Amino acid sequence: MILGYTVVQIAVAGAAGILCIILGLAGRRPGDVSVGSLALVQLLLVAQIVIAIVAPFVGNAAVGDLLEFWTYLVSAAILPIGGIVWAFVDRGRWSVVVMGVLALAVAVMVYRMHVIWTVLPAA
Repeated sequence: MILGYTVVQIAVAGAAGILCIILGLAGRRPGDVSVGSLALVQLLLVAQIVIAIVAPFVGNAAVGDLLEFWTYLVSAAILPIGGIVWAFVDRGRWSVVVMGVLALAVAVMVYRMHVIWTVLPAA
């Protein structure tokens, strides 16, 4: 993984999560801002999938467990899609809060993916 890109992903997912939680608790229903912020998180995750495929071929191989890394990445890529679908099915304010919680979960998962990719496992 690329450290700078990881920081951007965590910052965007964290900001999207906080924004959606604030909007949801303020009573806002799903709209362009909340759904768009989660769509941006999803776009960054799709780019991360491409990076994770290409990185080993250019000399940036993972040092941790690849199965665990890919499980986190695929799971993280599914979360925003599920949140957006939920927002379209349930047009209430709590669906926006759920989208925020999912975005924060993605931020934590991206951090964990970076740890798996870069930190040597304990002997």
